[in-house]
Amino acid sequence: MITTLNHRERATLRAVAGGHAEISCSCEPDLFIDGLSCCDQSTVHRLARLGLIAPAQPGKCGERVPALLTEAGSRALDEVLAVAA
Repeated sequence: MITTLNHRERATLRAVAGGHAEISCSCEPDLFIDGLSCCDQSTVHRLARLGLIAPAQPGKCGERVPALLTEAGSRALDEVLAVAA
């Protein structure tokens, strides 16, 4: 699967992959990078809907938990890096 990602989406995936992100447990999650709210929630919602990012553990509705890069997210990020090389 090749997913076209814009610059913000790639940067967000890199932050999640680097362990810098928390995500709220919600159907439309919020993302926090280094403790600060991500200002582009439409990017976060798209990445979550595409299954590229997800909560690392279950939580109560609205609770912040570590965010993780899913297998699909890792593949998408690897594809972007391979094209850039």
